[in-house]
Amino acid sequence: MQHTDPRTDFPPPPSGPPPLRLLVADDNPVVRAGLTALLSGRPDTTVVAEAADGREAYEAALRHRPDVILLDVRMPGVDGISALPHLVRLAPVMMLTYSHETGTVREALRLGAGGYLVHGEFTTEQLVRAVRDVREGRPHVTPGAARALLTELRASAPAHTDTQRPPILGAIPPQPLSQMQPTVGESFRSRFRLSTREAEIMDLIASGMTNQQIAAACFISEKTVKNHINRIFAKLHSTTRSQAAAKWLGVA
Repeated sequence: MQHTDPRTDFPPPPSGPPPLRLLVADDNPVVRAGLTALLSGRPDTTVVAEAADGREAYEAALRHRPDVILLDVRMPGVDGISALPHLVRLAPVMMLTYSHETGTVREALRLGAGGYLVHGEFTTEQLVRAVRDVREGRPHVTPGAARALLTELRASAPAHTDTQRPPILGAIPPQPLSQMQPTVGESFRSRFRLSTREAEIMDLIASGMTNQQIAAACFISEKTVKNHINRIFAKLHSTTRSQAAAKWLGVA
């Protein structure tokens, strides 16, 4: 009588989704090696190619067709910003850099970057989550990059002269405190009694960010964002984002 191995009577366990295939572009070989070791040592991500400048990144992306490209800003030869418009045609791009200058952040997002992460502002798990979200079209911006954008929005805020037209969220950037009356500034906002986190989220709301974008920038869940917003609306005696933004910016 023939005996069969009982272990062969069961189907193999289902395998998880294939790891995300990443391309790392950075002129610093230590950074490249560190990211490659970090991301290739996980079951959910792997680095399929490295590049030292924008041209190498483009050629590697054409050859390997990665799921996401991690791109530095400053590189010799073809830098990240110059290569970005070409790379976004091949795969979603996540800027991963030490640079958080306002103009650089704005230009990268304008040219199609799906996210902007500043080194030192995220953990490994947050990086992996950001990469997966960017692949799915959900943006990620670390706090340093978000602050840079808010600084520019405040600096470029126009004078509010039309009091008849209600403010449209996203159309009116935050007004710089330095341009307000001396008795306004911090004392103006402090009357709302928002916590530090609530004030940060209110700044992001006033800049036009969605709940999803705010969650990404603050590395919190959308549910937590909604909870914060409910408390903010109560303190600002507002029922809509536009009303809250107008009060926060001092134009209502």
